[in-house]
Amino acid sequence: MLKFYNYDIVFQEVPDEVTLALNITGCPNHCPGCHSMHLWKDEGIDMTEETLRKVISPYLKSVTCVGLMGGDQDPDEIQHLAHWLRQTFSTLKIAWYSGKETLPDGFDIHCVDYIKLGPWIASRGTLKDPNTNQRLYRVTKNGMEDITARFRSPFASE
Repeated sequence: MLKFYNYDIVFQEVPDEVTLALNITGCPNHCPGCHSMHLWKDEGIDMTEETLRKVISPYLKSVTCVGLMGGDQDPDEIQHLAHWLRQTFSTLKIAWYSGKETLPDGFDIHCVDYIKLGPWIASRGTLKDPNTNQRLYRVTKNGMEDITARFRSPFASE
């Protein structure tokens, strides 16, 4: 069972969305230089449907998206919870932040609206860095559209 450490409303994880981000524990990736090593441990609050309902419901008028930040140790459960979220909170978009290079075999991309792929590589920087290895995709009816460039200001010097 997936667990989460905490949650917060964030404004920079998904462009044009106010996101309730849940930080999932038990991360198997252990990226060198990770800024969230506390999320490596498999501990925290069980991510049951009832717990998610209690966490998300008070924010329905404040957020436009739910972000599942992690969960690479059990992508099938991520997919299950994303389908449940879509059914239960149909007005919210759903994002999954994975630290893997590619999606797991058989993952239904249409259970989410956004997918971030790529491990943290300190020398490559964040999604805002033009040299980043990470990518954020918007899921469309035809597949995945890379929207990573949306993180970079058109006014930034390159």
